[in-house]
Amino acid sequence: MLPADFRFPAVLARIGTRLPQQPLSVALCLALTLARRQGALDIDLDYLEGRSLRVVVEDLGASASIRVQQGSFRPAGSEGDVCFRATAANLLALLTRREDPDTLFFQRRLRIEGDTELGLTLKNQLDSIEPPAWLLRLLGG
Repeated sequence: MLPADFRFPAVLARIGTRLPQQPLSVALCLALTLARRQGALDIDLDYLEGRSLRVVVEDLGASASIRVQQGSFRPAGSEGDVCFRATAANLLALLTRREDPDTLFFQRRLRIEGDTELGLTLKNQLDSIEPPAWLLRLLGG
């Protein structure tokens, strides 16, 4: 697992921003759909209907944008109603539950931009989701 202060070299971010981001959005949609089908994402998403979310991995220059349409996850354009920004290490710490979203948020290691009310609701839901064991093993958590 990466230490909390780990950052990939800046050259990766410069390269990453020049690469197509759409495949990352598709991958995120597939991962969320799989998690939902397996019961790992058993939460009410009605408040997200027609809304979009963007996740930016700052030190890799990567981003993924999704939209919830008719209860399904779909790739979205580059902008979102709300955007979560963090380094790869901090996002991994969040996914593996080594850090909770509030800690990352108040230490300014997770930034929320755009619709802050929507962002805070999402952040709170992140805190209520228990990641599946296979994901923890995959991420080394």
